[in-house]
Order: sequence, then structure tokens, then C-alpha cells
Amino acid sequence: MTSTGHVTDDIDVEQLLERPMHCIGMYVAAASLVCTLAMAADTFNGFRSKKYWFPSKYFSLNATSLTLLAVVMKLPVDLTTRMYTATDRLAKVSSLVFMSTAMANFFTSLGSMGDKDILMNVTALAILVITVTTNVFIQVIQVRNLLSGRLAFAEELLALGSMLLLLVMFSSSALMIPSTKRYLETKYKAMYKFALNEEQVEMGNVTTDKLRVLVKKHWIMAETSCLQSVVARSVTCTLSGAISLLISLVLVEAYIRMAREYRILNQSNSSYGWSTKWILLTQTTGVIIGTIAPASRWFIAISFRSSNEGINSIKSAIRVEGYWTQKMMDWKQSSLSANIRHLKTRKFVHDLRGQFLELCIFAQFLVVLSSKLVILVSVCIISPPILFFNYVRRLKRGKRISDSGFSRHEKVSKSTTKLDLDIKHYVMLLEGEVELPTDTVKSICKEVDVVIQKGKKHKPKELLKLLFKSHNFNGVIEFDSHHVPSLHSQNLPYCWSLPVVTLTSIALAIPNVEKHKSNTLLNSVTEGLSIVKLVDKHFGKKGDLANVRTAADVVWVGVELYHKWQDNDLHETSLKGKNSKEILQELCNKAEKTVMEFKRDARDCLMRNPLNWPAKIIAANSMYRISKTILLTHGVESDKTDEEMFEQISIMIADIIAACLTNLARVITMKCHSNAIEERGKSVRKAALLLGETEEILGLLQQRELPVYLAPDQAAYIEEWRGLFKQENKNNN
Repeated sequence: MTSTGHVTDDIDVEQLLERPMHCIGMYVAAASLVCTLAMAADTFNGFRSKKYWFPSKYFSLNATSLTLLAVVMKLPVDLTTRMYTATDRLAKVSSLVFMSTAMANFFTSLGSMGDKDILMNVTALAILVITVTTNVFIQVIQVRNLLSGRLAFAEELLALGSMLLLLVMFSSSALMIPSTKRYLETKYKAMYKFALNEEQVEMGNVTTDKLRVLVKKHWIMAETSCLQSVVARSVTCTLSGAISLLISLVLVEAYIRMAREYRILNQSNSSYGWSTKWILLTQTTGVIIGTIAPASRWFIAISFRSSNEGINSIKSAIRVEGYWTQKMMDWKQSSLSANIRHLKTRKFVHDLRGQFLELCIFAQFLVVLSSKLVILVSVCIISPPILFFNYVRRLKRGKRISDSGFSRHEKVSKSTTKLDLDIKHYVMLLEGEVELPTDTVKSICKEVDVVIQKGKKHKPKELLKLLFKSHNFNGVIEFDSHHVPSLHSQNLPYCWSLPVVTLTSIALAIPNVEKHKSNTLLNSVTEGLSIVKLVDKHFGKKGDLANVRTAADVVWVGVELYHKWQDNDLHETSLKGKNSKEILQELCNKAEKTVMEFKRDARDCLMRNPLNWPAKIIAANSMYRISKTILLTHGVESDKTDEEMFEQISIMIADIIAACLTNLARVITMKCHSNAIEERGKSVRKAALLLGETEEILGLLQQRELPVYLAPDQAAYIEEWRGLFKQENKNNN
């Protein structure tokens, strides 16, 4: 009686302990679903952007993805739960296949990491894979007497083997990246100088066509030197796609075989219960979706090599390029970082390290050479149907062209052949890489046109209307006069944006101006400032004008969002019934008072330099000088109406923005060249968007004559413009 009761209690306790297993199973299914959605997002993004090497944007190798995969691997590492039914065994196999699929999707993300991140993340991945492998082997050893009845045992071993093989190839790719990055950086710098010398883009001599060609060249360089793209083109990554495809077929085979012998997805005798079905469903879906990107990389690489030239180049280049082993060679030849004083010990450690690295170099050699051989075999097997398909497609295209008229096709081909040949010179390839097909290069160039066209849809229409009011650059010198007494012994220099926002604040405060005119000016300046700030940012890297630019930003936030200048409501000011001269005097007095009170209360020695003043004080100083200047020069004319004063200030704003935007060509050129290889693609895309947005502005400014003695480096700064104009005025007088 007591014994039976004790057994019953044990069963009740066991059932109580196993009750949460269903929730744990759903947690595993949820983690699998998140990984699946991330892989699906990357696949969709690759197709949408026509980047068929599928960059890793959402599903990359990092702490988050590795943590999710650790949860996904719950079933393979579970050594205590009995899982003997068909559904349970398939769930274990699907988990291992899911891990292999995830690793194949991880490959391109290596290109977006620094050397330290690569080391840390690859090490973490290796620990996870080895842990899973160890747990599976422990379980196999424990039930070795029952292996004949262990369902899907062969598929489980194949999935485990693919996971280990992908880890080796993953490590091989990681070792290749540092030396590849150095090579691409050196090649990019040489090509960049060549591109600049070839086009000779200079201020005053620039055309939108030249800029478009320059952007295309840099786009080609950025896209083909993108480390994610380079990794995707590597033989190890290409082969990982084939392995991913094969292991997914193993899972399909397991499904078919189990379907013949058992009723799968029907029941589970493990503690996970019905949640096993959800795990199996989400992970199988993940394998299907996750296989698309790696398999596509493999198929496209095979297609590239399917031409006769590609086959011959592969046959003549079965060798391991230096960048695969360069990093380990550097390690081998470098001195020991450890501080070992004993000479014999240091020599022993150095020799031991050298032998270990020799072994690693030999292993790397085998991995790369084996990958190349497997790809060569794949090309030989798959190229005949691909070549036949391409031949049929060319016949259809030729028939379609002949039906539409040969002369038109001939004209188009002649006009594009020279450009295509020029652009192809800027394709960045590693040693031993197969040349990209012409269609691929054209597709990359077309993407530039799409981005530029997208920029055109957001062109600043209101800004263009404002710029048409500017016929010279006189406003650059007129907004601030040297006759205005300074509030400090040292005059504050201007950036481009500060006088623009100050003049706009004054214009909005002028009374008796039609509301639609004020709104139009506000919208025009809003569009213009986004570009003006780019000029300030790109040419103000020394940081001397950092506080001045901040002052302009602070003022503009108040003006644009709240119609206020330093807590003074501009709309309310314009409705007080005063004339423009009185409004200017009021703004001048308030600004002067603000600066003088600050100077009186300031005790910090840093405040002796006006460049260190707070943003509010710098803005007030600008308001004082500009409003006082307008009072001295334009406000003395008693017959000038408020509308005329508003129009005069609008022209000054237009002159300053126009002078600033003469630097647009240089800004676009600078955006094309980004020092960080990881950010280069984004930077060139921004340059293409900016070109599309400002193409009409560039065309308008081309018709303007710039000051003769103004060098391109000087044109980037408003103070240089003002200095040159002052010198010319002195010479004329």
C-alpha cells in the first residue's frame, strides 16, 4: 500500500515537472519563427533590390541571432527527454537542418564586421555548433545498442556533418576577410584617383552628365567591392549554397520516407507533446525559405562560370590565391606578443606556433581547393542545360529585335557600348575571380538611374523658385556690414546656415506681408537648409564652427516648428501694426541685450572666445549684426514698403543659398568617396539621391559666373566669399 502510493506520488511529481514542457516547446517554435522571418526578410530584400547575392541585413551573425539559435537547438541538445516517435525524430532532424540553413545564410554577414567582431562571433558560433555536436554524440553513445531502431539516424548524421562542414568553411571565409579588405582598399584608392583625374570634376566646370557618370563609376566600385558581395562571390560561400540545398533535400527525403512507414505529424510521445508539431512546422518552413538565398548564390555563380571563357579560366586557375592564407602567414612571421624572457622558451613557443599555423594554412589550402574542385564539377554538370537555355533566349531576343527594327537596336547599342566598356573598368574583382557578365554590370548601372530618378521625385520645387530670384551673389556681402559696431573684440565667423535662418526669422517678423508669401519663403528655406547643412557638414570637419552650426540648428527648430525666434513669437510680432523698420529695431535691441547680459554675467575664461559661446548667444549676436546692417543699409529708405523690404531680404537669402550650393558638385563627389568600406555603398546611394534631387539646381547654377579668384577650397566657406568681395570692393574704390 505504501509502496504503491509512493509510486503514484512519483508519477504525479513527474507529470507536474513535465507540464511546462509544452510551453518550452512553443518557445522553441517562436524562436524558430523569428529566425525564419528574418531570413525571409533578407531574401525578399535581395529580390526587391535585385541584389541576388542577398546581403545579410536582418539575419546576420550577432549575439541576438546566436541566442535565438541556441533556443532553436533545444531538441538536439536534450539528453533526458525520450523522443522515439516519427514526429519527434523528424523534429530533431529539422532542428539540425535548420541550423545548417541558418549558417549558410550567415556567410555574407561576415563582410559587415570588423576583425574583432568576426573573431568573437565566429568563436561563439563554433562553441554553439560543437556543443550541439557533442550532445548528439553523447546521446548516440548512450543508445548505441538501440541504433537499429533509431528513426532517421542516417539523416541526423548527415545534418550534423553538414553543420560541421559549414563551420569549417565559415572559419575559412573569416580568415580570408582581413587581407581581402586591405587589398580592396588599396585597389579602391587607386581607382578613385584614376576616376577623379579622368573626369576632372571642378567647381564652375561641372555638368550633371559628368556627375552622373562619376556617380555610376563609384557605384560600380562600391557595389563590387562591398565585402558582403565579395564574400558572396567566394568559393566557400558558393559551395555553402550547394550544401544548404542538399541538406534541405535530405529533410525532404526524411519526410517522404517517414510518410511511407508512419503517420507523421500525428502524435508525439515526448514530454513536449503537441508543441513538437509546431516546432517541426516552423523549422521546416524556415529550411524552405532559408534555402532560397544560399541556393540562388550557388546557381548564379555556376551560371557566371558556364560560359566557355569561364570554364577555361576555372580549369587554368585551380590554385589558392594569396589572400586566403595571407592573414595566417602574417601571424606566422610576426613576433610573439607574450613577454617571455627565457630565450629557449620563447624559441620553443615561436616554433610551436609556427607549426600550428602551418597546419592551419594547409587546412585552409585543402578547404579552398576542394571548394573550387566541387564548383568545377558542378559547372561541368549543370552548364550544358544553362548554355542551352541561354542560347534559346538569345534566339528569341534576336527575333524580337529583328521584328521591331534592326536600325533602332544598332543605334542604341552603339550609344551604350562605349559607356559600358568604360564602366566595366571600375568593377572591383579579386585575383582569380571570374569576370562579371555584362548584363550584371548593366543591371548595377541601371540601379543608379533608378535611385537618381527616385531623387528627382523629391526635388525641392519651392527652393528652385527662390533661387530664380538670385541674379548675383551680392547678398553674401550685404547681410553683414563692417560698419556695425561689434559686441565683442573678436568677430564671430559665420557658417552658411546661420545667416539664412537669421534672415528668414527677420523676414517672417515683417508686418503687412501676405501670408502665402511668408509660408512660401518658409517652405523654400526648409528645403534649402537640408542641402546647406550638408555643405556645412562636409567642409566644416575641423570643428571650429561647430557651435555656430549648432546655433543655426537651434534657431531653425524654433522658427520652423513654433514660428518663434528665442521665445519671441514672429507671427505675433508681425501683427503688432508696426512697420518693418520698427520691427528690425526691436529685434536688434533684444539681441543686443541678450549678448550684453551674457557677457556681464560670464565668469568662465573659455567664454572670452566667442566661438565657445552657447548657441543662444551666438544666434543673438547674429541677429544683432544682421538686423543692424539692414537698418543701416536698406532701412534708411523711407519710401520702401514692408513688402519691398520682405522681397529684398528674400533675395539676400536666395543669394546666400545660391553661393552655398555652388559647392554641390564637390559635396556629391565627396559623398561618392567614403573611407569606411562598410559605409561606402550607403554613401554613394546618398550621392545618387542628392544628384537626382538637385539636378535642376546644378543646371541653374551652371549659368552663373563665379568670382574669378575664388578657388574651389575657398568657395566652401562663406567667410572666404566675404573676404574676396571686400577685397574687390577695396580695389574698385
